[in-house]
Amino acid sequence: MVPHWTKESIFYHIYPLGLCGAPERNDLNSPIVFRLEKLIPWLDHIQSLGANAIYLGPVFESSSHGYDTIDYYHVDHRLGNNDTLRRFSEEAHQRGLRLVLDGVFNHVGRDFWAFKDVQQFGENSNYCEWFHNLRFNEVSQMGDPFNYESWQGHYRLVKLNLSHPDVRAHLLDAVAMWIEQFDIDGLRLDAADSIDFDFLRTLNHFSKSKRPDFWLLGEVVHGNYRDWANPQTLDSVTNYQCYKGLFSSLVEANYFEIAYGLNRQFGANGIYKDLDLYNFVDNHDVDRVASKFEDPALLYPLYLLLFAMPGIPSIYYGSEWGLKGEKGQWTDALLRPELDLSHLNNMKSDLAQAIQRLSEMRDCSQAIKFGDYQELFVDHQQFVFLRQFEDQKVVIVLNSSSKSVDLTLNLPWESGVLSDLLSPEETFDLRHSKLTVSTPPAWGRVLSLE
Repeated sequence: MVPHWTKESIFYHIYPLGLCGAPERNDLNSPIVFRLEKLIPWLDHIQSLGANAIYLGPVFESSSHGYDTIDYYHVDHRLGNNDTLRRFSEEAHQRGLRLVLDGVFNHVGRDFWAFKDVQQFGENSNYCEWFHNLRFNEVSQMGDPFNYESWQGHYRLVKLNLSHPDVRAHLLDAVAMWIEQFDIDGLRLDAADSIDFDFLRTLNHFSKSKRPDFWLLGEVVHGNYRDWANPQTLDSVTNYQCYKGLFSSLVEANYFEIAYGLNRQFGANGIYKDLDLYNFVDNHDVDRVASKFEDPALLYPLYLLLFAMPGIPSIYYGSEWGLKGEKGQWTDALLRPELDLSHLNNMKSDLAQAIQRLSEMRDCSQAIKFGDYQELFVDHQQFVFLRQFEDQKVVIVLNSSSKSVDLTLNLPWESGVLSDLLSPEETFDLRHSKLTVSTPPAWGRVLSLE
């Protein structure tokens, strides 16, 4: 059986309105600006990192940040038009890169055409039932002569009634158009943990009828991931349960935290051991991970763990250069900056080169892409686990200390020679089930026994 393409994917996550330098607010009367073309040169860079899939944040017409949709059928004119996105998709696919778009279906912006109709015609509007819990006996916080349900109290985001057949038809027709016109390979569903499960089942059936290998990723922060990730609804969810542990285990010199999380999820009795979760160390909604570290050297074992743990790794644009950025009280702009690729390339990032090596390591290891997970050793600044698939065994040794560390490990087989996939010229002998390995500071070993 051929594995689903995501099992061998490394994602590169772009927030296009930010990277391309679009204005914060959308002036709908302004001319089209083809900013999305700025992303074409990034495709070579993405490939150079070893990534083979792109998650492209919101691109359809919106009022501001992309998650307040105005029109599901037209590319935001701050970025270009539908032909611009089509060309970008063609360029990506010609390079063998998959393309996943943001599907923002839980809510729309206040400039969405059907909501504007309700504002104009009130109870006489034909679209009153398009919105969840619309009430004409109250006044909204935005001053409307009616009230409505928003997303988590953000009244600029109006919750759709996803059980209404016309709403479903409008959204599914949009998905069909995106597949047909832009050849997309999947969708990341914004606020999936707020979306009606019946709609998710309908979307699953519809999208896979169009394309059997279509991938549905849900943004889920809390809860039992199996409620969303299962054959009837979504293929994967964002692994927020491990997100904090990935960096705080390093910040606090406490690998026990992430070791507990990984064992809980993927160990012998792991609750998600058969799910391919979407792993990340930062994204467009959280602080850049480099901002978490006083010592940037810790970024290296961090990304090694991201690439070696079970699941699908994702790199957020710019973080491969160790860029910093923190959420403001009222803005996420510092998380989503405009970037100049030529300027960044002149920086010659050692971290980007390390990520290239990690991509090569992952690409050549069936055990890391498909294998089981078993914890072997954990201490405050050292962490060792095993990934095993069929006859291939890989031992990952992580060291967050500023000093080289020698470890003697008890392994579950008798003898053999293990080679380091990160430094192929270095080998280590296993004798009587014991392996002594020297691990460089703020780095690790990926030891393969086949």
